[in-house]
Amino acid sequence: MGYRVAVIGATGNVGREMLSILAEREFPVDEVVALASERSIGRQVSFGEDDILDVQDLAKFDFKGIDIVLSSPGAKISAVHAPRAAKAGAVVIDNTSQFRMDPDVPLVVPEVNPQAIAGFRKRGIIANPNCSTIQMVVALRPLHALAKIRRVVVSTYQSVSGGGKEAMDELFNQTRAVYVNDPIVKEKFTKQIAFNVIPHIDVFMDDGSTKEEWKMMVETKKILDPAIKIVAHCVRVPVFIGHSEMVNIECENPISAAEARAALKRAPGISVVDHRADEGYVTPVECAGEDLVYVSRIREDVTVENGLSFWVVADNLRKGAALNAVQIAEVLVKDGHLRKAA
Repeated sequence: MGYRVAVIGATGNVGREMLSILAEREFPVDEVVALASERSIGRQVSFGEDDILDVQDLAKFDFKGIDIVLSSPGAKISAVHAPRAAKAGAVVIDNTSQFRMDPDVPLVVPEVNPQAIAGFRKRGIIANPNCSTIQMVVALRPLHALAKIRRVVVSTYQSVSGGGKEAMDELFNQTRAVYVNDPIVKEKFTKQIAFNVIPHIDVFMDDGSTKEEWKMMVETKKILDPAIKIVAHCVRVPVFIGHSEMVNIECENPISAAEARAALKRAPGISVVDHRADEGYVTPVECAGEDLVYVSRIREDVTVENGLSFWVVADNLRKGAALNAVQIAEVLVKDGHLRKAA
């Protein structure tokens, strides 16, 4: 017998991926409930190869008896319904930005800080970090343990799927419009995204950075080490799935490219593909649909003391969102944090 699991935002990109990964990894479920807004009532979503779930109304759903909630409906909706589910006795794993910086809510990447999961008891909620933060801290963790990272400079190349289905549709429609000479219609993005890059993700902050860049800074400190200095440059690129990052670090202790490569190869959740030859690195096309974080182009930066640069790629819908949430649920089960399955 297994657990009762509810997925909030089940009709969205991440919600569908959560359902798929729960089935793929054979998470011990006794019942899975698909929840979404009232306008999705009547729709159905797949759970594994054989099961079809009827979407239920989130606003009317009673969470009593639900063990785990995987939530990805948007921050404002999570603000209302995640505490409601937690009050009913469920452990909520929330993929929105709503609770990430709440001091009473653990912000968790299982390969990096699984010990933080135990802190869920204060609010009944565990936060999933931002997609771009997740893949970076997975790669930073073994290097920080080896040489103690002092400063990080990261430039991201983020796919449109990070903006949801509408953003993916906009890239498709604009690309088609370019080829047939139709007008370019902008709805989700501030500028044309087809055949272009946009150095603007989320809203602007008072200091000139965007909120996406701020998220990477504050989340990395909360997850890995508050002493790390970090500056992020986040760019949207015309790629459907898969975020890429060029990361430069300065360490307190000496670290060679060979030592870094060996440490990354030993670390969980990472695949090192680093050959100094044509095709000897991973791009978003190769990582789409994969669970691992891929690290390539590892090299020493001689312009700073104990410097290192490397390339990080991952599927933002899987490891950057849905998979990370399911992995947190797996730790909850493995470490006995949940009441026993029925």
